[in-house]
This record gives sequence, structure tokens and C-alpha cells, in this order.
Amino acid sequence: MNRNRQRPTVFHYHRIRAMKPRIAIPVPTSTDISYNQRSWPAYADAVTRSGGEPVQIDISLPAAQIKQLAATCQGVVLPGSPADVDPVRYGAERDPATSPADPAREATDTLLLEDAAAHTKPVLGICFGVQSLNVWRGGSLVQDLSPLPVNHSAGKNVAVAHAALVAGNSLLGSLLEPSEAPEADGYRRLPMNTSHHQSVSIPGEGLRVVARCPDDGVVEAVENDPAFSSQFLIGVQWHPERSYDISAASRALFQRLVVEAEKSVPSK
Repeated sequence: MNRNRQRPTVFHYHRIRAMKPRIAIPVPTSTDISYNQRSWPAYADAVTRSGGEPVQIDISLPAAQIKQLAATCQGVVLPGSPADVDPVRYGAERDPATSPADPAREATDTLLLEDAAAHTKPVLGICFGVQSLNVWRGGSLVQDLSPLPVNHSAGKNVAVAHAALVAGNSLLGSLLEPSEAPEADGYRRLPMNTSHHQSVSIPGEGLRVVARCPDDGVVEAVENDPAFSSQFLIGVQWHPERSYDISAASRALFQRLVVEAEKSVPSK
């Protein structure tokens, strides 16, 4: 009997299964290093604490290298940004309140979204990330919310700025706990932080609106319509990475993303 024979490949299989799913997170902006240093680690920490491995995507890299990195990942988080999506992309004239665009960030988001769509990888879009996602799908944006009564740009120092009504029959609604988001008339009322001056206007192809601010109707979340795609894809207008410690809903968003990523395989 050959005692030196290699053990069955099931050992190798378990070793592969034990690896944490890699989650691509682009650097938020090409124009503000200090912003990146402050904000990117919060997204990475939320992914790590949820069981994933955050992978920083340098948006200054050539497209070919970004594609290579994307192919090694099993999920995507699109973070916030101080930039605004170029209105030309959704056929609108620039509002004076619209911040300068960041072509490098927009191009990187496009590459990551294309890879995720082609290989059914899960996606979580946050703040600028949901706006970028919506425009990529062919939707449009409200360029300035400042005339509205609700202060949607309250900022990171305000833990709860307002609430959103989340459709109870949505994927997002299924992630919420009654203790944090009580249900009434088919909706769950979720308290949230907020730090944005733009929002989804017309949802992009295959996206459905699943949350709005009850005071002014501003869209607070979209997700894939199940009739369009089975891909896990949610975009939220608030910042769950900032409220990870105090909000079960915030933790659930990242945890579900990682669970879905575990089912996926890298495209490389």
C-alpha cells in the first residue's frame, strides 16, 4: 500500500470553500485623497465584519487591469463620492448645484457593473453608488434636492436624519427587523442617516423603487425587479457603513451581500 499517496481532493475543496468572498470596492474619488482615506476604510470594515474580504480598486488603473481585478472578485460595493454623475449621461443639462463629475470613478463603476451583470455577482450601491448604478441602467437623477423640506444632506454627524418607507414585499424589506423598522400598511418605517443632494428620478431598466422618504417622496432605495434578473442588486441612498454598529438593517445589507457572494465564483 502506498502510504505517501496524496489525500483525496475533498481536502482541497474544503480549503477553497473556507476562503472569504472577495468584494470589490472602488476608491471613491480621483480628486480628493483625504476623502478616500476617511471614507474607504468604513466600507472595507463593514465588509470584513460581515465575513468578506474587501478588495480596493484603484480607479486610476488602466481599464484592462480593473477588469482583471474585477474578475477575481465575487461581489461589488459601489461607495459614495463627493462627485456627481455627469448629467450628459442621462440626457440632462447641468444644474448649477451639480458637483463636477469624476470620469475615472464612473468608468470604474461601469466596468464593475458589467462584470457583475455578466456573471450574476451581487452588488450593493451606496449613495453616489446607487446614482451611478441607476444611470448605468439608463435611468436619470434629480440634480438638486435643496428646495425640498427634508434636509437630505444632513451629513455623517447626524445618526438619524429622517425615515424611509420600505416596501414590505421587497428584498430590502425582507432584511429589516420589526424592532428597528415597524410595519404599517405594507411598509416598514426605517430610520436612517442621510448625506446626499441628488437622488434617483426615473429608475433604470430592470430596477424598481422600493423605498421613499414619506415627507417628500424622494427615492431612497432601488433593487432588481425579480422579473428582470435574479441577481442580488440593491442600491440605497443612505450610508449603512456609517451605521453598522447601531443598525441591524445596515449590518443585514452587508451580511446578505457577502452571503450572496459566497454563492458566486470569480469570473477569472
